[in-house]
Amino acid sequence: MFSLRGDRARVRPMTCPAFVAGALALLGAAGCTEPVRTSQPAFYRDLGSASARVDANEARAMISAYRMNAGLGTLTLDPELVDAAQQEASAMAAADKPAQAEAVKARLARGGQAGAEANLSAGYRRLAEAFSGWRDSPQHDRVMKTPGAKRMGIATAYAPGSKYQVYWALVLAP
Repeated sequence: MFSLRGDRARVRPMTCPAFVAGALALLGAAGCTEPVRTSQPAFYRDLGSASARVDANEARAMISAYRMNAGLGTLTLDPELVDAAQQEASAMAAADKPAQAEAVKARLARGGQAGAEANLSAGYRRLAEAFSGWRDSPQHDRVMKTPGAKRMGIATAYAPGSKYQVYWALVLAP
């Protein structure tokens, strides 16, 4: 920015955010900065491989935020429920078909997890897809919004030869 005082032009430093942003953009265009590398968010990570695992903390945060928007409490990850979810996801992948939630809930009750609810599904390759599918299904949405739920477990299992490939189990409990 220039300022005229008498016959002399004086340069004043710019503090305008738009100027700073423009200058940084020019420097970037001139190759003066390193490219910014961002990793893909966990909820978009493709889980279609044997080594891929759902990020349980990211899933907990996503489902808890959804519950908070509905006026419900947040969830904590429970290692026992994560193990139970992994057993169910692995069993579905081995059988190459989704299980029935009622049978899973009965198994959980026999194992000491009375009042547990379960979402079981297959075919979603990303956490964001599974969450959207569950949210859009009245039955699955009801499970995510279980009023007394305080704990959760979530897991996936991969079956490469299956038409579904990725199997999901979400367990919520008081």
